[in-house]
Amino acid sequence: MPGATDDSPLSPYGPLPEGGAVRPITRWGTPVMHAPQQRVTVFDEALRQLAADMVATMYAADGVGLAACQIGEDVAMFVFDCPDESGQRTVGVVCNPVLTLPEGRERSLDADDEGCLSFPGAFVTCARPDFAQVDGVGLDGQPVQFAGDGLLARCLQHETDHTVGTVFGDRLAAKARKKLQKQHDKAAEDYPLGWPVED
Repeated sequence: MPGATDDSPLSPYGPLPEGGAVRPITRWGTPVMHAPQQRVTVFDEALRQLAADMVATMYAADGVGLAACQIGEDVAMFVFDCPDESGQRTVGVVCNPVLTLPEGRERSLDADDEGCLSFPGAFVTCARPDFAQVDGVGLDGQPVQFAGDGLLARCLQHETDHTVGTVFGDRLAAKARKKLQKQHDKAAEDYPLGWPVED
């Protein structure tokens, strides 16, 4: 998910893994983007390296979140570095995420622009709950939980969607999807297929 960030992130489960390689971002239409991802069951150095590659790719693409499927890997995991409504950044890695959203009177929608690094250069309004919580496990297999409002809530929902094979375009009405496609096509030459490796 694209976006902008501030300084001094909260990292309740430690910093994001470093030393990764920037990899090309997988686009919508690729099968791995549209199917539920495999649950993580082995927590080893290979998983940590994949997460490091995801972090490096997310930053190279100026994103605030990235799922493993977005670099072509069939793994239910995402990384993020995203601010909440107050501007406070939180960073984290979540494997096997489970999303919890407010219900009933607690549920309030935030209709704001949303984009996706796998459909670059395009943003349209997508209404989502204004608060979200994600539970999962970290790279060590231990439980993690992240929650927040603002862009962080949107990011947690957007990236969890990726792990179940949903892209945010699936949540749009036909007219909004058409607008998104037009923006994407207009910006296509700015995002070659090797982007952000080849920019």
